[in-house]
Amino acid sequence: MSNNNPLVLTIDFGTQSLRTALINKQGEIEAIVKRKYEPPYFSKEKGYAEQNPDFYYEHLVKCLTELAKNNKDKLDRIKGSTIATFRDTSVQLDKDLKPVRDSILWLDQRLAKGSEKIPTLYSLLFKLVGMGETIKLNRSRTMAHWIKENEPDVWAKTHKYVNISTYLTYKLTNELKDSAANLTGHYPMNFKKGKWYKEGALKGVIFGIPSKMLFELKQPGEKIGEISEEICQKTGLPTHIPLFASGSDKACETLGLGALSNEIGAISYGTASTIEVSNKKYHEPEPFLPAYPAAVPNWYNMEVQIYRGYWMLSWFSKNFASELIDESKIQSLAIEEILNEKLSEIPPGSDGLVLQPYWGPGLRRPLAKGGIIGFSDIHTREHMYRAIIEGIAYALREGLEGIEKSQGHKIKELRISGGGSQSDAICQITADIFNLPVSRVQTFETTSLGAAVSVFVALKEYNNVEEAMSHMCHKTTTFMPNKEASEQYEDLYRKVYLQMFPRLKNVYKQINRFTKRY
Repeated sequence: MSNNNPLVLTIDFGTQSLRTALINKQGEIEAIVKRKYEPPYFSKEKGYAEQNPDFYYEHLVKCLTELAKNNKDKLDRIKGSTIATFRDTSVQLDKDLKPVRDSILWLDQRLAKGSEKIPTLYSLLFKLVGMGETIKLNRSRTMAHWIKENEPDVWAKTHKYVNISTYLTYKLTNELKDSAANLTGHYPMNFKKGKWYKEGALKGVIFGIPSKMLFELKQPGEKIGEISEEICQKTGLPTHIPLFASGSDKACETLGLGALSNEIGAISYGTASTIEVSNKKYHEPEPFLPAYPAAVPNWYNMEVQIYRGYWMLSWFSKNFASELIDESKIQSLAIEEILNEKLSEIPPGSDGLVLQPYWGPGLRRPLAKGGIIGFSDIHTREHMYRAIIEGIAYALREGLEGIEKSQGHKIKELRISGGGSQSDAICQITADIFNLPVSRVQTFETTSLGAAVSVFVALKEYNNVEEAMSHMCHKTTTFMPNKEASEQYEDLYRKVYLQMFPRLKNVYKQINRFTKRY
C-alpha cells in the first residue's frame, strides 16, 4: 500500500499562519494541521514588523507533532518533504548559527538611508538607464543596509545572512542550504542562473551582503538533506524523510494552480497580490525587474507584485468598518467576508470611483503613492471597498500587459488563489476586468499543493511536471467575463486608470519631499 500510494509532507509558512499537510499523487490533501500565529508579528515602532525566527520553528514542531499523532497509519507512506515560506525576510546568524536579532518581515516599512556608497561608475550606469530611483529604493529596502546603519553591533556579530526559509530548513535538517527559488527578495541573486552574483558584480553590489555571509544554493528538485533524528523524536515522524528544494510560497502557489505555461496567468490575492506567468525562457516582466526561478527546474516565473495587495482589505476593514466586528462575531465571519457579500450591490466601476493601489512603493514606480479619484455624494463605504478590489485588479492587469509584451504573446486564461479567491464576487470582478476566463482549482491550499507537485517530480513519481500537474491540479469553478461589465471596465482602465500615474507623478514627488522619506 505504501509504495502504491505515496505521500509528500508539505510545510507552508504564510505571513499569518502555518500549514503542514500530507498530500497524495492525486492532489488530495489526506491530512492537514493549521496554526494561526498569535501575534503574527510585533511592532516596536510604527510601521515595523518583526518576529523571532524560532517562533516559527516552535509552531512547526507543534504542527508536526499533531499531524504525526493523528495520522499514524499514514506516516510510513511519506516519501519526501519540502518547505515553502513567505519571502524576503532575512535572519542574521552568529558563528554558532543562532539568530542575532529578531527577523524583520517583508511587510516592514522601515527604510535604510543607503549611506554605504556603491562604485561611482555603477551609480552613473544606473542613472543612465533610468534606474537611479529604483536602485535607491532597492537599497533602502534591503535590511542589511538598515542593520549596518542602525545596529552596527548586530552586523558585527552576523556570520551568515540567510532567508527565513534557509533558517527553518537548517532547523529541520542541520543543513544551511536553500532552494534558489526561495531567494526572491533583497539578496545578491542572479535569478537567471540560479546562483549568487560574484563579489563586486554590478547588480549584486546593490545589496551590500558579502559573499562570505551567504550559503549553499540548491536547484528546485535537488535533495537538501533529511529531517533530523532530533525532530523525528520530538514530533513522532519516521526517520530518513528526505527534504527537497522547491520554491517560495508564490512559486509553489503558481505550480499548485497548474499554471506552468506561458498561456496561463496565475493571480494570488494574498497579503501581497501578484500575477505570474511561467516561461521556459528567461524574460524580464518589466525592464530591470528579474524573473524568478519556478519551483521546478528550468522554468521561470515572471511576476508583478502589488506590495500591499489584499492587506488593503484588512486595512480598510480596521479603519472604516470596525463597527461590523460584532456582526462578524455573530455570523462567525471575517469583516471582509461581510463586505464581500455586499459587493454585488455596487455596479462595475464603483460609479466612477477609481483607485490606484500604491499603498506600498513598487520597484517600477518607487515614488508613487496610493490614490482615489472620482468621489461624489453618491459614494459610500461599500463603493470604496469595491474600488480597492477593482484597483488591485487594474494594477495586476497593467502588470500582465507588460509580461505579455516581454514574452511576445498574450495569455488565454487566468487561475486564481489566495484569500480573495474564496469570494465568487471577487473572482467575477477579476474575470470582467481582465476579460478572460478565471478558474479556481480543487483546493484553496494551492501553495501546499504546488509544493507537493514539486516533490513528486523530484521523487520521479511522475515523468515530468506536466504529467504531475495533470494528475494533481484540477480546475473546478470557472468564471466567464460578462460582456457589458468588461466593456465598462475597459473604458475606465484605458481612459482613467492608466492616465492616473502619469498625471500625478510630479504630485507624488512633492508628497515624498514633504514626508522626507526619500
